[in-house]
Amino acid sequence: MSLSARIAHNTLIQICGKLVSTILGLFSLALITRYLGQTGFGEYATITTFLTFFAVIADLGLTLVTVQMISGHRDDENKILNNLFSIRLISALFFLGLAPIFVYFSPYSGEVKIGVLITAVSFIFPALNQVLVGLFQKKLSMDRASIAEVASRLALIFGILLTKKLDAGLTGVLLATVASSAISFLLHYLFALKFAVVRLNFDLSLWKKIISKSWPLAITIVLNLIYLRADTLILSFFKGAEEVGLYVAAYKIIDVLTTLPFMFAGLILPILTAAWLENNHPYFKKVLQNSFDFMALVAIPLVVGAQFLGRPVMLFVAGRDFAAAGLILKVLIFAVAAIFLGTMFSHAVIALDKQKKMITFYIFTSLSSLAAYLILIPKFSYLGAASVTIYSEILIAGFSAYCVYKYSHFFPSLIPFTKALLAGCLMGLFLYFFPAQYQNTLGGVILIIILASLIYFIGLYFLGGIKPEDLEAIFKRQKKSGGQTYDPSNNFWR
Repeated sequence: MSLSARIAHNTLIQICGKLVSTILGLFSLALITRYLGQTGFGEYATITTFLTFFAVIADLGLTLVTVQMISGHRDDENKILNNLFSIRLISALFFLGLAPIFVYFSPYSGEVKIGVLITAVSFIFPALNQVLVGLFQKKLSMDRASIAEVASRLALIFGILLTKKLDAGLTGVLLATVASSAISFLLHYLFALKFAVVRLNFDLSLWKKIISKSWPLAITIVLNLIYLRADTLILSFFKGAEEVGLYVAAYKIIDVLTTLPFMFAGLILPILTAAWLENNHPYFKKVLQNSFDFMALVAIPLVVGAQFLGRPVMLFVAGRDFAAAGLILKVLIFAVAAIFLGTMFSHAVIALDKQKKMITFYIFTSLSSLAAYLILIPKFSYLGAASVTIYSEILIAGFSAYCVYKYSHFFPSLIPFTKALLAGCLMGLFLYFFPAQYQNTLGGVILIIILASLIYFIGLYFLGGIKPEDLEAIFKRQKKSGGQTYDPSNNFWR
């Protein structure tokens, strides 16, 4: 198989695996919310969010430098991989080991404190997986990572069903989460043995080189964590588990939707990087413009559709106890639009190798968002949290766009965006006049989504929106570039 064919195959496997994993993740979410209810799910969400803070800090930026380092040193690949694996293990053990200590002095309930102690180990396994996934990406063997991820999702579903049968409550769900995480790591490790001998290795001189490459990313990740996840943590301090459960249930839908822009941007990043390094600036701008247009084309109908279907979507995904989360979804969806439009700019910053220039912007966004969370959440609960999330995502998208403009002089044409917006308005009119009784059944909601999508794309076609051949040209270029892809997601429970 030729290199371009292997790259195309690897990309397809990664997309299919993520799609299946996402569907299984939604199914497991539906099982957990229906079994635990608002309060139990709120406690579950508080536990996982609390641990996520320590897990993301423990990343130290190593996830994003793994592929880069093992790709650039073929002779020392195994040695570098093992040292990355060792650093990741030690950092995970250290930071996640702090979580039970910190939660002990927190105002959380005894159930949450015990839950953190039980679940902390489950976050160690994904930390190690991320290094092994870098190896699979380098070897163009993402099918192994996809199999491991899907198997772990199935194990989680089985564990939840067993928990329900035994009536093991929140503790049973947490133990199922730990088992699922352990199975995922075991499969990743066994699959990795085909390419490398994975073991602990402590070369301090190499550790210094690794940390010198990862520290700017580590700072960015921590700042991202503050404005992305502080909302749930602060909400859990000031409000009850029921409100946390509603907010996180809606946020789970947001996490699913934002998988697409990050995956797409991961595919486009090597093309942007290659075009910039080759001084092919016109092509760099063309790819970025087409990518921006595609993101707008997808984001706008999501925003419009959520305003009419937010409640029934939450009703069918999470159950009747979470129907009120539909209002939260209607608000949070605007943050999704900002993520869709801003993701291409943030990845373009990486292609330009200007990540360090964004640190100041991340600091400002994180500190201002944190202050806003502390002011608005006590007064407006989850709606205050959702509002600040929108603010932070718009701010980061704007700062990223500014950085790209400053160093590449690229400013997107808004004509395709305007056409997509007009098509979205036509779709909104259709949804406004469509009989509301069809929203009461799952089949009716699916029918509405299909018809609304048809209205949107027909309107977009007659308005002369983005053309399919533009994206086709991008992916033809991607096959030629031989670039690697990556998944920037750090939170295993998303």
